[in-house]
Amino acid sequence: MRITVYLLVSLFLFVSPAGAFKQLSSEKADCRSCHTLTKNEAKEIFTDFQGELLSVEQAAIPGFWEIGMKIKNQNVPLYLDYSKSYLVSGNIIRLKDKKNLTEESYRKLNPVDLSHIPTDDALLLGNPEAAKKIIVFTDPHCPYCVKLHEVMKEAVEKRSDLLFQIKLMPIKASSRKVAETIACSKSMDQLEAAFAKKEIPEASCESKVIEQNLAVAKSLGIRSTPTLILPNGQIFPGYKPLVELLEIIDQAVVNN
Repeated sequence: MRITVYLLVSLFLFVSPAGAFKQLSSEKADCRSCHTLTKNEAKEIFTDFQGELLSVEQAAIPGFWEIGMKIKNQNVPLYLDYSKSYLVSGNIIRLKDKKNLTEESYRKLNPVDLSHIPTDDALLLGNPEAAKKIIVFTDPHCPYCVKLHEVMKEAVEKRSDLLFQIKLMPIKASSRKVAETIACSKSMDQLEAAFAKKEIPEASCESKVIEQNLAVAKSLGIRSTPTLILPNGQIFPGYKPLVELLEIIDQAVVNN
C-alpha cells in the first residue's frame, strides 16, 4: 500500500529538565511507565500545526509516542520522542522481521469503506450468517493464495462466526482466463481445482466481474494477493498462519 509521507520533521522549543530523556538502546529497555502524554497535552504541543490530532498512543519503537494526525484530508502516523522535542515522519521498519510499522499504522488510521466493495460476485467460504465477514482478494495461480485458502478452511472448521468473501483478482497473466471462468460459474470447486493446478474449462459467459474487481483493488491501493479486508475496514496483505489470522480478525473491532 502506498503511504504519502509528509516531511514534517520539526524541532519544538520546549523546556525540559536536563537528562529527562535517555536513549533506549533496545526494545528490552522499556521506560513507558516513566513517560506520559495525554491527548490534551498533545493538542497543546501541536497547536501551530495545520492538522487535526486524532490519536496518541505508545509507539512500537522504544522512546516514542505514535501520533495520528489528519493532514490535508489524509490520516498519517507521526512519531514524537519522549522528550517532546522531536517529531519524526517516515517509514519505521522493524529489522527482526522487516515489518513496516508505519504502513500498519497507516492502515489502522485509514480503514476502507466496505460499502464501496461489491460482494455479490464473491465466492463464500464459511457461515453465510456469520458475524465476522472478511473480504479476500485472491489469484487462482498465486502460491501464497493457495496456502492462505487452506488456512481459511481450517479457520471456518474451528469457528462458525466467520465468513470469507473471496473476490478474484488475477495479477498473473496466466490466471486471467481461469479467473473469468470461475467468476462466470461462481464455482468454489473450480477455484480449488485451479489452486491444485488442474485444468478447468474456458468461460461459458461474458462477465465484467474481473475488470470490476481489478478496478476496486486499484482504488484501494491493493497491488498483491492474497489481501484481506477485515470487518473494520483494515487491510492486511499476504499469507497469515492460522493463529495470526484468527488474532487479527478478533482484534478488528468495528466501531459503530
